[in-house]
Amino acid sequence: MARPASANARLLQGFPPIAPRGARVLILGSMPGAASLQARRYYAHPQNRFWPIMGALVGADPALPYARRVARLKAAGIALWDVFDRCEREGSLDSAIRDATAQANDFAAFFRGHRHVRTVLFNGAKAETAYRRHGPALDEFGVCGWRLPSTSPANAAVAPEKKLAAWREALQAAGIALVD
Repeated sequence: MARPASANARLLQGFPPIAPRGARVLILGSMPGAASLQARRYYAHPQNRFWPIMGALVGADPALPYARRVARLKAAGIALWDVFDRCEREGSLDSAIRDATAQANDFAAFFRGHRHVRTVLFNGAKAETAYRRHGPALDEFGVCGWRLPSTSPANAAVAPEKKLAAWREALQAAGIALVD
């Protein structure tokens, strides 16, 4: 059932993908949060664990300038995007996304243009659920999907070290070379 419209919900526009030609993995969030939209950068909230995890695994340390973090992801063969191109949401929580207003990105075109991508890593349950509802079947493109614990600060039930271990396992299984 769709949520009723809220006077405080705003139509939000997501970001284009970060997608190197030879990407083998696509990491999908649901929609950038308020801090990310304001900064115009993926995972900009200081409490989000995404960049610390990517720093530990592929050298995209949060202390690096954003452009260098992005370059490290690309060099590792990792693309980054969100399921939704636009949606209405009040605040930053995935649970506040108004599904009736959500429009998915064009994943068929993405997969046709990035034929080396063989693994999608969903950054949390909402990203996976939203993709499976709005996106094309992954097996149409020879891609497998793997839900990982959300890096969001709202996902405080999973300890940071468990998040790191799950992301490590997934990236290794996808053939991404990790830093030691």
